[in-house]
Amino acid sequence: MPTVDTANNASLPPAGAVNPDERELLDQELLRRDKLQRLRAAGIDPYPPRVRRTHTAAAVVAAYGAGELEPGQVVELAGRLVSRRSMGKLSFAHIEDGTGRVQIMVQQNVLGPERYEGFFQKDLDLGDIIGVSGVMTVTRTGEVTCQAKDITLLAKTLKPMPDKWHGLKDAELRQRQRYLDLLANPETRQVFRRRADIVRAIREYLDGEGFLEVETPILQPLYGGAAAEPFVTHHNYLHQDLYLRISFELYLKRLLVGGYDRVYEIGRDFRNEGISYKHNPEFTQLEFYEAYTDYHGVMARTETMLAFVAERVTGSTQVLWGEHVIDFAPPWPRIGLRQAILDASGIDYDAYPEAENLRQVMRQRGIDAPTDAPRGKLIDKLLGHFVEPNLIQPTFLVDYPTEVSPLAKKKPGREDLVERFEGFAGGMEICNAFSELNDPLDQLQRFLDQGREFAEGNKEAHPVDEDYVNALSYGMPPAGGFGMGIDRLTMLFTGHDNIREVILFPHLRPDRTED
Repeated sequence: MPTVDTANNASLPPAGAVNPDERELLDQELLRRDKLQRLRAAGIDPYPPRVRRTHTAAAVVAAYGAGELEPGQVVELAGRLVSRRSMGKLSFAHIEDGTGRVQIMVQQNVLGPERYEGFFQKDLDLGDIIGVSGVMTVTRTGEVTCQAKDITLLAKTLKPMPDKWHGLKDAELRQRQRYLDLLANPETRQVFRRRADIVRAIREYLDGEGFLEVETPILQPLYGGAAAEPFVTHHNYLHQDLYLRISFELYLKRLLVGGYDRVYEIGRDFRNEGISYKHNPEFTQLEFYEAYTDYHGVMARTETMLAFVAERVTGSTQVLWGEHVIDFAPPWPRIGLRQAILDASGIDYDAYPEAENLRQVMRQRGIDAPTDAPRGKLIDKLLGHFVEPNLIQPTFLVDYPTEVSPLAKKKPGREDLVERFEGFAGGMEICNAFSELNDPLDQLQRFLDQGREFAEGNKEAHPVDEDYVNALSYGMPPAGGFGMGIDRLTMLFTGHDNIREVILFPHLRPDRTED
């Protein structure tokens, strides 16, 4: 066992507290810490404050292939040491950065015996981040390679890298320590590159259609815009409770009042609700609002936008999701919500105008129907139980009960329905939209109705927002609004069926293994 500075190992567990596999990893960490001390004793800073780099890995390979490097030109590269094989006085290795990897060739007669055998062979470990300067060439096998003239240490790693052959398979460990997942699994890195491509394509589409990207408050004095329970925080200086936003909606529609015709925002929402394969308490949302249109116009825009995004990201309107090929090409089917539930369940919720009667018939079918759930919640349960899981191809369900849509405009001739649609694909809701209610008196009454529900125990009921009603009183043009979860859309575009796989740092229960 090497000599180790115990002051630098105070956090390591005692030998008898770990299993044999963990003991091996601990031994490797001890060896690395020993090397760290040896480097420092030799006057080498294992975490220097400066780095010199002239090319990324991808750029230097491309530049050499294109003949853009002068003969004998020295390049400066930097990256993580991911492989190394020694053949006596000659070694080949690979370093990797965010653009890719490049091979380096290290020779004893160039680096010198002491730095080759001591520093490069003994003090460096796989995973260390190093700098390499040298001249580019190509090996007999045709691989573009840097002939190293000098190697410097940029960051010493104290823990061994995940197994490069088997990757990191434990789902919870991957999500809890995403940095290890990204190191071990290139396919995970690709998921989040694709996620960025999706957001970029959405912006490209909306910007091209004349929408203005804006930012609205995350900390709000009054939450609203969705049926959800908020997170509450407190501003010490103002002595005021504030809420993490559950939606952007009411602020974005204030901008329509102010004279903008087309606005959108992409950002975080927070909802104090359960965690599931399609729910995370912190998630990314797109909302846009467009004046002088309605939910028919928003449906058409939704089809066009998602077909555009699919083409930009995948080269086709079709994406592979599990055993299904999902085609975003328009037009998507439009089905009435009532008819969809009736066809799938045999229950016509219009025949049960009271929550208690609907609750009884649901329980007769063996469906969970909580005693305190209002009628709108019960209808949503019917949708989630019978209809939603079977909507694999993109589909719009249209015309929702007024009681579950306090911000939507009523359908002409139907006091009980609003002009609202939800879009589904892959067996889950991906978007929600409606013709926006712009009658301030009707809006106030619906807020008051929701307030009574809140007083009766519905924590997701919408509070009365007097300032928003005041804004509507100055006139908001007829408009259509739209909201879509970026996380769920990324699930569809990457073939995942769990939202935690497409969020870099999802919320997880406390790690009880650390207790």
